[in-house]
This record gives sequence, structure tokens and C-alpha cells, in this order.
Amino acid sequence: MISVDEQLKLIKRGSVEIIEEKELKEKIERKKVLRVKAGFDPTAPDLHLGHTVLIHKLRHFQELGHQVIFLIGDFTGMIGDPTGKSETRKKLSREEVLANAETYKRQIFKILDPEKTEIAFNSTWMDKFSASDFVELCSKYTVARMMERDDFTKRWKENRPISIHEFLYPLVQGYDSVALKADVELGGTDQKFNLLMGRTIQREYGVEPQVILTMPILEGLDGVQKMSKSLGNYIGIEEPPKDMFGKLMSISDDLMWRYYELLSTRTMQEIEDMKQKVLSGELHPKKCKELLAFEITARYHGEEAAKRELEAFNKVFANKGLPDDMPSFQVDNNVSLADILFKSGLCKSKGEAKRLCKQNAVSIYGQHKLTDPFYTFETGEYILKVGKKRFLKLKVN
Repeated sequence: MISVDEQLKLIKRGSVEIIEEKELKEKIERKKVLRVKAGFDPTAPDLHLGHTVLIHKLRHFQELGHQVIFLIGDFTGMIGDPTGKSETRKKLSREEVLANAETYKRQIFKILDPEKTEIAFNSTWMDKFSASDFVELCSKYTVARMMERDDFTKRWKENRPISIHEFLYPLVQGYDSVALKADVELGGTDQKFNLLMGRTIQREYGVEPQVILTMPILEGLDGVQKMSKSLGNYIGIEEPPKDMFGKLMSISDDLMWRYYELLSTRTMQEIEDMKQKVLSGELHPKKCKELLAFEITARYHGEEAAKRELEAFNKVFANKGLPDDMPSFQVDNNVSLADILFKSGLCKSKGEAKRLCKQNAVSIYGQHKLTDPFYTFETGEYILKVGKKRFLKLKVN
């Protein structure tokens, strides 16, 4: 049996705040097996590594013998979480929500043990709510307290609209904890208001209040802003292994340790030992990054795929070789560099192509930088390099 103190040590790994830690300790001592809930609105079909921070924490609870509940907010997803939004969020249809939910179920079991995971949909109880049930739920909280939310306060001061249905989101999330008899609820730091709502609503319905555990928002590849698909700084867990491995190898040395703490299954002692070896010069940070990239790529694509990508990466970058699967592209000699980068698929837009040229990120491999996006090539064959990992075999007629 794992002692309570040992459990708390693993539970607190990477966490920001526990409300209240003494309650959590008392629950573990008294109940032994806790019901641990984390909710996810299926607003998009794919998850990225930022989403998995909470899922990894659920896995920690599973390893300690607790009951994990992965709650898919198919009902709340149709309301739209107002957290951090400067305007009313677009509502999703039931069909969109259910389609996204199916992909979530497939992806989460790359981390969670399916035999020890309870999957719940909050439409199960919310679809049965009558009008009077909703009135009763709304009576449990005041408008004044709802307006304490930073995003609501800001929108009110800026005279931006706040729809009444947005008030329902945190109320329904709170009621989910009543329906599931949650002992613990996990969420990102940006969800603190909603998580605290669960404690309030549970008390109102005569249920023992849950403990709240908040986890940090994972920084994206830039190491500054949160990982987000819209910002383009994300790593999708169903991305091709080549892209996943390459992106992980591109992160900074400092960010690498953050990813280790929040995403790796290595113990904190192992991570600290590596960190000390890097500081002493005994271990190169690149080797640590390779181990991280290998671990995460293997988790989502298997060890064979991770081995292939490690070998390919070292061939291209460590040994200064060229990738075997380098794409080819053929153009006439009057086509500009920006057009080539865009039309070949090496860049997502001409704007990106122009920006990379100005940032000295484009070159003829082994020769010189190409800083003019309107540069045209003479007839011949070239190998273009964009950034650290994109190559193109170019033939100019």
C-alpha cells in the first residue's frame, strides 16, 4: 500500500494549487478510493499535448488506485465555455459535439488505462433536466457572484454583450460534480472559477464538496504563449511521428524540463538527476531532448516509429545529411521564391514565406541565405532548406 504522504507527493507533481490539501488528505485516509473527475468539452476533433497535462494527472490518480472519470461535456459543449472569451462563443451542434467526442475516446487511451476509466457524458443527466430543475439550479448562485468572473467583468465594463446562457455553463459544470459524486476535480488554472462552482453547488445539493486541483497551462513550442492550434505552436497527439519528434526537438532547453515534469512518466528524481548532469557538463541537453522526444513519440506511435524518427533526425541534423523522403518540386525560372515555398507546400502561405525569408530562415542548402522573397532561380537543380527541418528538392526549367 502507498502511504498517504507518498500519494500526495505524486498528486502534487506539477500542480499549481490544491483547494484544500488537508481535505484531500482526509478524504484519502477515510475513503481510500476517490472519484476523480476531469471534464473536456469536445469543441475540436483533435487533442494536443497541452490537453494531455490533465490526462496525465488522471493517470497518476489511476496508478494510486483511485477511480478516474473522464467527463465529455457534450451538453456543456453546446453552451460554450465563456472562460477567457471576450465575446459570446459560437455554439456547436449536437452532431459536431458527438463526432468530436468519439475522437477523444480514441485518443485518451494512449495515456489512461481503459479498464480503469469511467467515461461519462453530461447529457446523460442534463437532457433529463426539466424547466423547474433549471430554475432550481439557477437559484443556487447569485448574479453578483457570477459577475466576479474576470471575463464577465471585463466584458461588462467594455459594454460587450453577455448572453444569459453563458451563466449556465459554470452552473452545469458544478452540477456535473453533484451527479458524479466527485471527490476531486481537475482543471487548468483558467478553470478555477468553474471548479470552485462545483464545491458551491455540491454543498447546495447536500453533497460533500470536492477538492480542486489546478494544473498549469502548458506553453507551446515558442515557450511563451499557451499551446494552441490557433497560434500554430502546438503538437497534436495524432500528428505524424516525424512532425511530433521534430517539433519536440525544436523546443528550448528550458522548456524541455517543463515538458518533462508535465508530460513524462519519469520520476521527478530521475528528471532532477538528468538536470544536474546537464549542469555539470556530464550530459548534453540534446541527449535529454532526444529521450523526451522518443518517449512521447513512442507513446502515441509506438517504439518502432520513435526509433525511426530518432535515426532520421540524427542523420539529417547531427550528421548533416538529408532526409530520404525529401519532396520534389518543379517550376519555370520566372517563379519567385515566395511562390515556390507556398505552392510546394513548404510554407502555409505567401505571408509565412516572406516572413521566413526576412528572418534568414531560408537558404540554398550548404550555400547561402535567401532573404529576398521575390528572388528567382536560374535553370538548374537546388535543395532548399527552410528553418531547421524542412527541405525541398527544386528543379527549375
